Amino acid sequence: MNSESHTKNIGVFFGSGSTEHDISIITAQLIIAGLKGLGYEVTPVYITKTGKWMIGEDLGNLKLFTDETLTPALSQRERGEWYLDLENSNGKMVFKKKGLTGKSVTIDLAFPALHGTYGEDGTIQGMFEMLRVPYVGCGVPASAVAMDKALTKIVIQQAGLPTAKFVYFHGADWEQGKEGIISQIKGLQWPVFVKPVHLGSSIGIAKIKDPNGKDLENKIEVALHYDDKVLVEEAVENLMDVTCCIIGNEKPRASLLQESIYSQDMFDFDDKYIKGGQLGKGQNSLVIPARLDPATTKSIQEMAIKIYKILGCTGIARVDFLYNKQSQQFFANEVNPLPGTLYHHLWKASGLELDQLLKDLIGYAEELSEQKKQINFTFESSVLKNLGGAKGSKLK
Repeated sequence: MNSESHTKNIGVFFGSGSTEHDISIITAQLIIAGLKGLGYEVTPVYITKTGKWMIGEDLGNLKLFTDETLTPALSQRERGEWYLDLENSNGKMVFKKKGLTGKSVTIDLAFPALHGTYGEDGTIQGMFEMLRVPYVGCGVPASAVAMDKALTKIVIQQAGLPTAKFVYFHGADWEQGKEGIISQIKGLQWPVFVKPVHLGSSIGIAKIKDPNGKDLENKIEVALHYDDKVLVEEAVENLMDVTCCIIGNEKPRASLLQESIYSQDMFDFDDKYIKGGQLGKGQNSLVIPARLDPATTKSIQEMAIKIYKILGCTGIARVDFLYNKQSQQFFANEVNPLPGTLYHHLWKASGLELDQLLKDLIGYAEELSEQKKQINFTFESSVLKNLGGAKGSKLK
């Protein structure tokens, strides 16, 4: 353990009702172990798929989630054992345990390790903001926009940056005007990709090659099973999948570029997690730095930083690009406001070890918190006083 000691208690939040629930557990365990190694006091806060909140030191043990002899202990915990004490949660989060002992846990800084909906999308960040708790990573607007693939592409497009042409629609639009939507999609250059807009880890994504077959409708129905909003975009052929990670607040910096290699039409869930590509363990799935010339590399890194700043990202995010090896064109694709396992393998290759990465992210969170304290969010008004003092005034 690092000899440096820290009195600040960091809450690591993970799990939740997301399709990326299990990936969140892996990310959290990496963060918990890393923070403990640095001497921080750490409180694991696990949210089950059904929305039950659990707190406990043992939740920082990966075996609790992977060992079948231990996992029953999760379901045996009492419901409502802990509750958030709103009266005392101002600038901190105070959790109290029900019962005569009155045990409490105070979290001074939140480190969300949540992927996908109910965590990475600005929802839990909103709670941290309301309680004025410092937290790691992107804020509410950046998280919400970045987690919506269609909104992200609209922002990128409006900024005059290259992104593949696309069509997006909601489930209700599909039910009411399927033929019109299909006609729009057929106007794109084929093949195309169908994507649920709010999901990561390539879940529910499919490549469609035939505009006249039934596969398009079927894959849209699958995407709508996972999300109420769907994006269909032109595929970039002769593809190299390129990733750039960014950290920082006002002066963000870019990592080296990562090239992801896959055998199918896309970098899918198995490539990312079963084969270890997303976790930095798939030696045959990754090339760092990407096999690009210095000028192209620099252009992609600069565009990644520009997109990061346009969206208002803070702390950390990952920007993905699609590169056509034949035309040598690249297109901004997606922004991930919380990269799986913090993409620590890419930062390590870029010269930033996990220990320093964690320290930097906590520093960025504290820096933002201090900046917010200098902003006046209230306005003194005489409206209510005048309303109460006005003779004969009546609210209807």
